[in-house]
Amino acid sequence: MVSDKKEVILVTGADLAPQAVALLSDFEIVYAGKECPEDALEALCRQFEPVAMIVRYGRISERVIAASPKLRVISKHGTGIDNIDSNAAKARGIVVRAATGANAPAVAEHTWALILACAKNVVQLDGRMRAGHWDKATHKSLELKGRTLGLVGLGAIGRRVADVGTALGMRVIAYDPFATSVPEGIERRELAEVISTSDVLSLHCPLTADNAKMINAQTLATMRDGAIVVNTARGGLIDEAALAEALTSGKLRAAGLDSFQVEPFTAGHAFTGLANAILTPHIGGVTSDAYIGMGTGAARNILDELAVTA
Repeated sequence: MVSDKKEVILVTGADLAPQAVALLSDFEIVYAGKECPEDALEALCRQFEPVAMIVRYGRISERVIAASPKLRVISKHGTGIDNIDSNAAKARGIVVRAATGANAPAVAEHTWALILACAKNVVQLDGRMRAGHWDKATHKSLELKGRTLGLVGLGAIGRRVADVGTALGMRVIAYDPFATSVPEGIERRELAEVISTSDVLSLHCPLTADNAKMINAQTLATMRDGAIVVNTARGGLIDEAALAEALTSGKLRAAGLDSFQVEPFTAGHAFTGLANAILTPHIGGVTSDAYIGMGTGAARNILDELAVTA
């Protein structure tokens, strides 16, 4: 039972790092559980009237936001806030914050895991060997040295990915209209050029109404034959049917995907039948270190905002 003396923070998930819980010791924490449907979140907001939310899973819609008259802060357990109706929050004077950079090392590392798996055919070769084949005489993987790495987004994650590309001897080009500066060694280019001239195209930008399905049949047609597409950002950036067609036709060598238009990923999706689609369940930022960093970052954002509005 929730104490009458403590204000409530609702966590849309089943847990929170102990370090984050310790930071929020002056509050009562209510967990929504592993499943966070809209109806359940609305009911919890009406029941407990939280002053803040830490968003791990579920969509925070206008209906959910309106259900708690005391709500003052919505804090994302991570960086992407596209599952939060920011306009509805702003209309009610509610601050939306993200734990910016907390999972950047984890996501950048996972990006490179996917790039290398695509370039070196790791998953396919593993499957072939387990089936009794030895493809040394016939296999040719892709060497990345001298190839072009194209980045859409130069935030904390994109810059880390760029650093590794540079270390591998790749040419690095990037598009980010919001970046105030570009690190030495990265060439700033327009989006169309980044897409059309990259051997490896990696997405590291938030999902907005303006860039939804930026990777579509038209933009894929401009890409180099045999290119690789990697997405550790948001699934909505890609037209999945168009990408599946490009993979099937051989236009693209491979794609490494950690996020999807509909999550959880459902069985029977076109990608599941494509050997050159390397799939992971949106876990790029899920490491023990990132779990702590995202939790404490989200908690500190709440404390900072509540202190301002106290």
